[in-house]
Amino acid sequence: MLRIAMQRIVGLYTQRILIPTTSTLMRGCSFATYEGIKGFHSSSHGDSNPRPMAPGSGPPTTQVNPLSQPNVGGILKHQIGQNVSRKDKVQFLVTTLIDLKDSKEAVYGTLDAWVAWEQKFPIGPLKNVILALEKEYQWHKVIQVIKWMLSKGQGNTMGTYVQLIRALDMDNRAEEAHQFWVKKVSVDLHSVPWQLCRLMLSVYYRNNMLENLVKLFKGLEAFDRKPPEKSIVQRVVDAYEMLGLLEEKERVLEKYKDIYTKTQTGHKKSKEASVKKKKKSG
Repeated sequence: MLRIAMQRIVGLYTQRILIPTTSTLMRGCSFATYEGIKGFHSSSHGDSNPRPMAPGSGPPTTQVNPLSQPNVGGILKHQIGQNVSRKDKVQFLVTTLIDLKDSKEAVYGTLDAWVAWEQKFPIGPLKNVILALEKEYQWHKVIQVIKWMLSKGQGNTMGTYVQLIRALDMDNRAEEAHQFWVKKVSVDLHSVPWQLCRLMLSVYYRNNMLENLVKLFKGLEAFDRKPPEKSIVQRVVDAYEMLGLLEEKERVLEKYKDIYTKTQTGHKKSKEASVKKKKKSG
């Protein structure tokens, strides 16, 4: 009856983690499940080919409910997790996602199946998956993975927001990037890292969303936050000029003229140091 119970468990867990839209993942999970069951059964009995018992012989049998055997599921989950390395799991998911069509249901279903056997949410491996997809310029898949992760209440960090906004921009979805910024980030302008602010200002600049650019910059100024580099000020100055707000342009130039001076001085010192180094080596 143990064999019957194990077969029922295979069917139960396979139904829970497999989905019709991900045939490749179905085959991978089915094989892993089968190997886990096979290894557990062999190690438990010491004989992978037990002799069949004649009808009526042996101890009386009782009906086994697989749902009442929590330890069995725990053993299976542990052994299946050991069969595949973390690196292989990440590579498998990346390959599967790239091969999938751009369907939210397919991607979300694949991700649900991939984490089905994890004891803890695999935030670290998923970050590696996102980085791998970025290297392949799979911006749409990057967006879907991050949104799925956020829907699970995971990855709510500024680093994740940077990745999502950049992916939306690269996927020509600047308006969606703006909506995400307004909803999740703009309420904390006093503490948002300049890296993220710089990215959003660049998105606005590249996509000719100049009103949003100057609004964001004014919001940062309201918290007395000084831009750390000349390129940020230059985008704001250009935006004011293209909007015909020349007084605001001059105000910004005057207010942050020290940034231009520091930048020019820094370039001059760097050039002089380079010349001296060449003379010494010569």
